[in-house]
Amino acid sequence: MQGAEALIYSFNMKLLRNLFKHLFNTEKDDNFLKIMGGVEIFIAKFLSILMIIVTLFAVYDLCLFLFQSLAVELISEPQGITKDSLFEAFGLLLNVLIALEILANITVYLKEHSVQYELVVITSLIAVARKIIIFDLEKKKAFDLIALSIAAFTLSTSYFLIRYLNQKSRHD
Repeated sequence: MQGAEALIYSFNMKLLRNLFKHLFNTEKDDNFLKIMGGVEIFIAKFLSILMIIVTLFAVYDLCLFLFQSLAVELISEPQGITKDSLFEAFGLLLNVLIALEILANITVYLKEHSVQYELVVITSLIAVARKIIIFDLEKKKAFDLIALSIAAFTLSTSYFLIRYLNQKSRHD
């Protein structure tokens, strides 16, 4: 058994030496860049699959909430749906939209191999809007709302600046 383990160890060490020699050969930077590109694509595809799973869970969570909470409230409550349930439904819906936006960011990265900053800022803006929509003044402080407002203003300004610069570069 020791002979087999030594043989496997020797083979693995030789394989690692060849890999490092291949990767760090300064005359062959293209090989390293190809490997890095392949790793980036693999990670982006893996993240896409994970985001699809997260999105499906978010849709499931939304549907389950709508069926269990809102349907039961409509049947049992004479005054209808409560404000808290409605805000929670909006929050869950925006969770789905955020997940879809993140998936769109990854998809664009796979197609163009570049990050679309406009999409990233829009996704962030949706996330902040979600926080503002479900914001509970009874449980949170005014400072928290001010911080969210500043974040929304900053992201909006960033979005319009990025959009302006993109349009200007297209026309030049």
